[in-house]
Amino acid sequence: MSQQPEPEREEPYAGSKDPNLRSSEVTEGRDRAPHRSMFRAMGFDDEDLESPMVGVPNPAADITPCNVHLDEVAESAIDGIDEAGGMPIEFGTVTISDAISMGTEGMKSSLISREVIADSVELVAFGERMDALVTIGGCDKNMPGMMMASIRTDLPSVFLYGGSIMPGEHDGREVTIQNVFEGVGAVAEGEMSDDELDTLERNACPGAGSCGGMFTANTMASISEAIGFAPLGSASPPAEDESRYEVARETGELVVDVIQADRKPSDFLTKEAFENAIALQVAVGGSTNAVLHLPAMAAEAGIDLELEDFNRISARTPKIANLQPGGERVMNDLHEVGGVPVVLRELLEADLLHGDALTVTGETMAEAIERYDPPAVADLDADFLHTVDDPIHERGAIRILTGNLAPDGAVIKITGEDHLHHEGPVRVFEEERGAMEYVQEGHVDSGDVICIRNEGPRGGPGMREMLGVTSAVAGQGHAEDVALFTDGRFSGATRGFSIGHVAPEAFVGGPIAALEDGDVVTIDIDSHELSVDLTVDEIEERLADHDPEPNYTSGVLAKYGQLFGSAANGAVTNPGAKQD
Repeated sequence: MSQQPEPEREEPYAGSKDPNLRSSEVTEGRDRAPHRSMFRAMGFDDEDLESPMVGVPNPAADITPCNVHLDEVAESAIDGIDEAGGMPIEFGTVTISDAISMGTEGMKSSLISREVIADSVELVAFGERMDALVTIGGCDKNMPGMMMASIRTDLPSVFLYGGSIMPGEHDGREVTIQNVFEGVGAVAEGEMSDDELDTLERNACPGAGSCGGMFTANTMASISEAIGFAPLGSASPPAEDESRYEVARETGELVVDVIQADRKPSDFLTKEAFENAIALQVAVGGSTNAVLHLPAMAAEAGIDLELEDFNRISARTPKIANLQPGGERVMNDLHEVGGVPVVLRELLEADLLHGDALTVTGETMAEAIERYDPPAVADLDADFLHTVDDPIHERGAIRILTGNLAPDGAVIKITGEDHLHHEGPVRVFEEERGAMEYVQEGHVDSGDVICIRNEGPRGGPGMREMLGVTSAVAGQGHAEDVALFTDGRFSGATRGFSIGHVAPEAFVGGPIAALEDGDVVTIDIDSHELSVDLTVDEIEERLADHDPEPNYTSGVLAKYGQLFGSAANGAVTNPGAKQD
């Protein structure tokens, strides 16, 4: 009988991973044979186990077009990591659709999701001993949540945006979700029929990707370039364009280089990097939500970033991009002329950026711009981009207001007339729903001022965005002549005389809680004022018995409601983050 040859035996795993890599704690040595066995069950081999372990947190979900395609984006990033010699480990986290939850109680979960994303990514990276991260974001809170996680872990990290949706088409013009929200107000005013709104609804969002204007998602994606968390040119490629997947693959390749250089967020996230982010935000008319997320990121990084920094930088930095919601153009229009680097180059050449700030690539911002070589604004035939010498507005789009109604600050984005002023009696609403009903019933007139309170980080809890209310006001033709202020938030698609983040919030006894119908409020953008015609003693007397009950006493909303800090400091929940 012939003897069968014995099967060839594999050599025992010897292991040659760099011992400085944290993942060696779970892959190296005889004692880690059970751990390696678990990895082998998932298809990883010896070469993988000897490579740096790169976490790829992916908030893909079928609950929003912003994230519905992120599995494909992640796959391209994973290919890049693998080809560059890394060991990619994909894992999931949550997301909330701001647009779908807007106007409902569910919107209170949105800001909480930023914290849950940061917490969950930090937990997995810590628990699984990962060496690096490629963090992926689609919807609004994904971006800051992912970058906050990278800051907390201080692992070599690169941020990857999922890309924005292409604009829809209606009546021969480009439209976005902003137009649909404002269409609701136009129907209530009799300026649009229900049939036209139905047609608009069916055509505004043609596919995957984040909302197309310079709303919160595209603002934070653009900021990821300006602050150094993402390579130049990575923010603007559309979600469903082949170039988006090329960016994803290149990001995967880049992170392996970042690991080899041991380049961590703490190496490039300086005060100067945050100031570059603010300069970009105010120059393009970015979302007021960045005035919440940038302080939160700075708090996680231990960087002193004050609300007054936004005023200071906005005062010296003109608005040079006319994008939605203030203008008509969308992110894809910016992409077609060179993307965010075009704006960064214009700001750098005007000495409005810190060119020596480092980035995740290891280059300074000036070196990165020089290598990318974007076209100059002056050489472009782009009516929505202006030079610094001939800006849309002499000042940037963000203003921080203070006064006896907002001792710790409030924020407004200037999208049109920049000398807004109002002085008159206020109509107070205790939460969003009452204000929305008031507006939809047609009670709003030119010159009105509306206050919505108890929507702050702790009072809501969760600091709801209120695009429904502001869009209904704008859709009725009152974007610039009806003032609205709140301790809650506004969507990045909000435009007009809308002031958010009033701090301290009503729930903790901020002066906004003392307001009564008919109190005379003064809002003056030029003097940065938000005040009420009451003395300190009158405010204190009204607040003497202020002791509100929380809206939720159990579950996740109750937990985060207790943890949130002030909007003036980014509404962070990390007890170790700088909040003073």
